[in-house]
Amino acid sequence: MAFQGLNRAIPIRLTAAMVVVFVAANAIFSTALATSRIKDLVAIEGFRENQLVGYGLVVGLNGTGDSLNSSPFTKQSLEAMLERLGVNTRDANLRTDNVAAVMVTGNLRSFAAQGTRMDITVSALGNSSSLEGGTLLVTPLLGADGEVYAVAQGSVAVGGFAAQGEAASITRGVPTVGRISNGAIVEREIRFVFNKLKNIRLSLHNPDLTTARRERP
Repeated sequence: MAFQGLNRAIPIRLTAAMVVVFVAANAIFSTALATSRIKDLVAIEGFRENQLVGYGLVVGLNGTGDSLNSSPFTKQSLEAMLERLGVNTRDANLRTDNVAAVMVTGNLRSFAAQGTRMDITVSALGNSSSLEGGTLLVTPLLGADGEVYAVAQGSVAVGGFAAQGEAASITRGVPTVGRISNGAIVEREIRFVFNKLKNIRLSLHNPDLTTARRERP
């Protein structure tokens, strides 16, 4: 009878040990899956960012803007803006150096809803020496199809600087390029009907690495 009880206890102990091993293996496997998400391995074809571009004016510069005599497009843009605001300057001789013409660029994310914000980059177009301290006025951002998808405006943050004295000058970084965090508002959504697709194609981020692993002896 004692031997029979011992034989019955052995399978129970082995089963408990197997349960412990199974739980530990399951935890390790779940951790491995958590570190390798599907979106980190593949991309869905058709879902991508769209590049936007626009032309605008940065005002409020401390004498580091475009020279209106050397940059006629800045003068024309300034006159057109003031005319839309009810100020007629067609016959006036403008000599301000606090305005700079800029190109505004940004990437519209996939599934970006109307009203969401996006980061933009502001780059001087004329002979402005620095955009530090400037404010970008309302600038429509267009896609490749010519439609307006976002509108940008805000204070420009510049990473570089330029200083000049009587005998020397110094420049660090690129003061003619700046960024506006969340500086544009999405006005038009890019429609993509996901639930009506019959087939979905996944593109590997690194297909060469996957092929090498399969061909490994």
